[in-house]
Amino acid sequence: MTGLSVNSGGYTVQPQARTQPAGVRTDYRFRIVGADGQPATRFAVVHDKQLHLVVVGRDLSGYQHLHPTMAADGTWTVPLTLARPGGYRIYADFSVTGVDGKTVPLVLGVDHQVPGAHTPAPLPPAAQQSTAGPFTVTMTGTPTVGVTVPLSFRPDGVEPSRLERYLGAYGHLVVVREGDLGYVHVHPEPELVDGTVRFWLTAPSTGRYRAFFDFQVDGQVHTAQYTLDLG
Repeated sequence: MTGLSVNSGGYTVQPQARTQPAGVRTDYRFRIVGADGQPATRFAVVHDKQLHLVVVGRDLSGYQHLHPTMAADGTWTVPLTLARPGGYRIYADFSVTGVDGKTVPLVLGVDHQVPGAHTPAPLPPAAQQSTAGPFTVTMTGTPTVGVTVPLSFRPDGVEPSRLERYLGAYGHLVVVREGDLGYVHVHPEPELVDGTVRFWLTAPSTGRYRAFFDFQVDGQVHTAQYTLDLG
């Protein structure tokens, strides 16, 4: 699992603020600072973006997948609206080029607060189907602790030809663990497999997880959400 720390691989995420009011659109700003104390400004492009910002509530609700823009001084900015009070985890998911020329993927996580009375949303029970906009999306496969297994997703009633590439792939899968909010971002196979979007997932431990599957149809991005209960 990644995203458990504000620093990794010699890089640290430094947000300008760690709180904002509920329901107010706010510019969230941060920098990625290297071991030399200077803001990093050179990032590898992965799935069409230099950095992906993922936001999840501590109760695993409120998922957002955002794409900030970076200024010349290394400050990233993205509009962020958080509807409900409570705690959130914000993940900066990016890749840098190491001294050996290889791309090094990193995920840095930082806590964020929305003041106010908070009632945690109960985690829905595990199910193979999820509603995302007008679509019912079926997940096929059985996540297994310590074993890499295929998970396939198919929007029911949607011809495969209508599935469009979103950020260079037919889908994106983010999995977050209940409790410590450990994070996994899984990329799919490059092409559809029997009309489905297929990922290979290795669950690191027992526990409950929330899986978020992003996909695009007719120019619109939808997110199907699933609870994974690994006893």
